[in-house]
Amino acid sequence: MRHFLSVDDLSAAELARVLELAQLTAAPPVLDGRGVALVFEKPSARTRNSSEMAVFQLGGHPVSIRGEEVGFDRRESVEDVTRTLSQYHAAIGARVFDHKVLERMAAVSPVPVINLLSDVGHPCQALADLLTMQQHFGRLAGLTLAWVGDGNNVCRSLILAASVVGMDVTAACPSGFEPDLGTVELARSRGISVTVTDDVGAAARGADVVSTDTWISMGQEGEEAGRRSAFRGYTVDSSVMALAAPGAAFLHCLPAHRGDEVTAEVIDGPQSMIWPQAANRMHVFRGLLLFLLGTSGL
Repeated sequence: MRHFLSVDDLSAAELARVLELAQLTAAPPVLDGRGVALVFEKPSARTRNSSEMAVFQLGGHPVSIRGEEVGFDRRESVEDVTRTLSQYHAAIGARVFDHKVLERMAAVSPVPVINLLSDVGHPCQALADLLTMQQHFGRLAGLTLAWVGDGNNVCRSLILAASVVGMDVTAACPSGFEPDLGTVELARSRGISVTVTDDVGAAARGADVVSTDTWISMGQEGEEAGRRSAFRGYTVDSSVMALAAPGAAFLHCLPAHRGDEVTAEVIDGPQSMIWPQAANRMHVFRGLLLFLLGTSGL
């Protein structure tokens, strides 16, 4: 039984296989007559739509469930909810506040558990980012990635993804918002260069990809004033992109706030890959399901 809680749950060969399966033009209906449970403790736009459509494209029936409908550790224990859902579904995806919930689910589930987002990581987003970069550049190994802004769960998953495929990363973050040291050290132990700085220009200089995320994520609304102050100067604008390598791509997992973490001229400009990136959320989830459900012989 394979679960997908972190992007580095996959080896380099397995990750490459998932990206290959994601690009099948005619996916086999491996979920014909079967369901996939999709539990959302947090609201979702891209994750819900992409995962539901991926299940549908594989011939299955997606069942999206609000967090209050299952009531983890309130109505029922995490373990009982998981065991119940596994009686009906071929896989379970969950978007949760606390990553430990996913670990508890995986510990008892007889079907694959997939991290749709947690406080620790956003691995499906990282897969979509990798696929977007691969399609744009024709390769992943040897690329350099600049992250600008909050060293959050999305940043963490990208660093780990880079460590699997052989990309170097520089993260430009204000003091107190750096990616956690454990993630950085783990990625470095796998042979890639990970640099953490507070200098946006230094991060962007020569980068093949510049990526960012919102300064204020769900649940952080009460920190808005402090975060706006801390992230002043961390906007990706045309001057930042001018420092990147010729032909560099801009990525943003969305939702975006033009004028904050990125200017309109960048996110709506020719270097922006945000719409293929968003579309790839559906494709990689389809490829991931194909891989986890044992169809790697395709």
